[in-house]
Amino acid sequence: MKKILFVSLAAVLAFTGCLKDEVYKGPSVIEKVVFTPEAPTSISPVTVTATVTGLQAVKSATLTYNGTKVTMTGSKTTYTGTIPALADGTDVEFTVTVVNDAEFTTVSDKFTYKVGDPATDWTKLKFNEVSGSGADEEKFFELYNGSDYPIKLTGVTINKDEALTWTGIDGEVVPAHGVFAIIGGKNTTERGFSSGFSAKKNVIIELFNPKGDKLDTFQRGAVPADGAAWGDQKLSDNAGSWSRIPDGTGRWMTTAKKTPGELNSAEGTEDADIVQ
Repeated sequence: MKKILFVSLAAVLAFTGCLKDEVYKGPSVIEKVVFTPEAPTSISPVTVTATVTGLQAVKSATLTYNGTKVTMTGSKTTYTGTIPALADGTDVEFTVTVVNDAEFTTVSDKFTYKVGDPATDWTKLKFNEVSGSGADEEKFFELYNGSDYPIKLTGVTINKDEALTWTGIDGEVVPAHGVFAIIGGKNTTERGFSSGFSAKKNVIIELFNPKGDKLDTFQRGAVPADGAAWGDQKLSDNAGSWSRIPDGTGRWMTTAKKTPGELNSAEGTEDADIVQ
């Protein structure tokens, strides 16, 4: 009887030891998730930080936002991942998933935010380069955005010789400290402008925000006298373009090389016919 009792007790202790081992295996706990900045703009990456606890080490931590997965980095209890800067107005939903060494998976609550840029600073939108040389499909107006945020051109208008020639639509955007070229006169291209543009006649080109406030003007030559019209005054020809040097803020200069869609040349020559 004693021998039997001894064997039974050993079996119980062994079973208890196994049970104890199993108790210590379980999922990790995601105690806290924070993201900064809490109100991101279109130029702000978002850093997500998760605090993780548990008896097993973390094998992997994954940040999933809008269906895209990012491997998080860290050790012990703190793991971070980055959501890149996204377009203004983007709705973002993200979670953190942790897998530990015991192969248990833990998924955090869902977190959301909306990308939002500040109000557009229209004073930063300017003409940057214009060209009336070459074939109609080569002529262009170029805009420059001197602000730190993209500027949407929806509803922005351009008048040439005091008549509407172009209106911006959804999807047309000038990047921060970048340019946007409107190429093609007389409707020769899909998103060009409707009027002609001569490099050897007086001209006025005006830029307006969606509310109709004038933002900028390019004028070459004199304002027409009574009975005359824009384009009646003959001026010297320019086979290149006129460019602001430096971009967006400088004086208008004649430049031999045309650079639509690119930042301007660093050098040019004065044109006495341009109204600065």
